[in-house]
Amino acid sequence: MSELPATAAGIAAGVRAGQVSARAVVDAHLATIDATEGEVHAFNLVLADEARAAADVIDQRVAAGEDPGPLAGVPVALKDNLCTRGLPTTCSSRILEGWRPPYDATVVARLAATGAVAIGKTNLDEFAMGSSTENSAFGPTRNPRDTDRVPGGSSGGSAAAVAAGFAPVSLGSDTGGSIRQPAALCGVVGVKPTYGLVSRYGLVAFASSLDQIGPFSTTVADAALLLDAIGGHDPRDSTSIDRPYQPVGPVLDQGVAGLRVGLVTELMGDGIAPDVAARVREAAEALAAAGAEIVEVSVPAVTYGLSAYYLIAPAEASSNLARYDGVRYGLRVDAPTTAEMNAATRTAGFGDEVKRRIMLGTYALSAGYYDAYYGKALKVRTLIVRDFDAAYEQADLLLSPTSPTTAFRFGDKTDDPLAMYLNDVCTIPSNLAGHPAMSVPYGPGADGMPVGVQLLAPALGEPTMFRAAAVLEAAAPSLEELAR
Repeated sequence: MSELPATAAGIAAGVRAGQVSARAVVDAHLATIDATEGEVHAFNLVLADEARAAADVIDQRVAAGEDPGPLAGVPVALKDNLCTRGLPTTCSSRILEGWRPPYDATVVARLAATGAVAIGKTNLDEFAMGSSTENSAFGPTRNPRDTDRVPGGSSGGSAAAVAAGFAPVSLGSDTGGSIRQPAALCGVVGVKPTYGLVSRYGLVAFASSLDQIGPFSTTVADAALLLDAIGGHDPRDSTSIDRPYQPVGPVLDQGVAGLRVGLVTELMGDGIAPDVAARVREAAEALAAAGAEIVEVSVPAVTYGLSAYYLIAPAEASSNLARYDGVRYGLRVDAPTTAEMNAATRTAGFGDEVKRRIMLGTYALSAGYYDAYYGKALKVRTLIVRDFDAAYEQADLLLSPTSPTTAFRFGDKTDDPLAMYLNDVCTIPSNLAGHPAMSVPYGPGADGMPVGVQLLAPALGEPTMFRAAAVLEAAAPSLEELAR
């Protein structure tokens, strides 16, 4: 595939100019998938025939003098919790096996309208619940940079697909860090937009007040290209922000001179691996060299974020997943009565991690415990929002690690749910606040695996965040230096 552009921007430019055919781009990526997908398992479904047909239509439009759009001919991998009309959408759960949605998610429709080509549905932790993609009912995804290690989760398939070269860009969903954490562990760029900036219509819900859809890519410019394609108001999503979308692509070269960047004190201490913390400080120095002022900023309530999240998210999940009862979707296990059928279907259809979170959420919402657990978690969420607001009075952006460690080995944390949940300690606070954040690769850790640094911004601060990300990308050690 060396003769073809490596980035989404390069592919789209080549296809729009008639210099590269969309069919050749798709065939090249399908060949890469054929070669190594058996080892990585990034996909639940590869859409080979559909992708070739879509590419042929784009080539015909180019030949007819039409412009297919800013993502013309770009292969995109879609997380398998995004609805695709007539195609299986499983959430990597047995309970949805065989279900085919009658409509496309808004982001899927918007990508098609800009000329992108869906090349497959990617693996995930079941219903997006996990930090390693070990909880998929269809088997784990492996990190392309070291297949003995996890890719992170829950969007591990989407991150691995980009890192392995199966697609230049992909979409994931981020409820507590499920885009940024696997992006960091796989050495790619991952973005969680402001809550409501990207429509959630057609995203299978996990925790509705936290879920967001966002891009993976190998470059900051490609992430901007994808976000600009899917962002903006959608009347079919009642939580969608009803105001004009501000593109991030045009501001990438504006630099960080004059910006104040706050290094979050609480996310640089206990629990953060020394090699990861060292990379974050190097990133801060790079921003300072580019003209930003670096300050230490305290956000005290982020230390309570993990506890609040694991009450709020399971509570919302227990409500959202009540609809999977054997009547309306996918799997049904027959039994003598309706109640017994419901119980048998849910017992057979859900995996252990999903059952654990449903029980946690049901308990937190139950009479007698609501005020003690769920109600208190909501108060902590308010504290986090207030602390972030205070921090953004001192700084334009915040900087922290994305993940406390580099990618860990399979099985290292599967027997200790608390240790697994701690992987998201740096990413969860921005979900609770509804603010944007992104992970940018910044060199290897002590074990040679990628380290991601996280940029955080106030609501709708994506343009400033992307400006800093472009500076970090230019200063970062090349990922080509990492061991494969």
